Amino acid sequence: MERAQQKAALANQLYQLESEHRDLDEVIGRLGDDKPFDQLKLQRLKKRKLILKDEITKLKAGILPDIIA
Repeated sequence: MERAQQKAALANQLYQLESEHRDLDEVIGRLGDDKPFDQLKLQRLKKRKLILKDEITKLKAGILPDIIA
């Protein structure tokens, strides 16, 4: 039962990270459309997006079982 709760918690965390990642993608797209735009802010948002992508990848690896071919 505890294993199922851990998976549910990981799935919830994954959902939240993916949602934030999508939101950042939208913000970055809109920021690039505005002229002039804040280059430093854009770099920080992109860096945060990459960090989220790494966290998402780690969580997915923890949720999905390893498949040995």
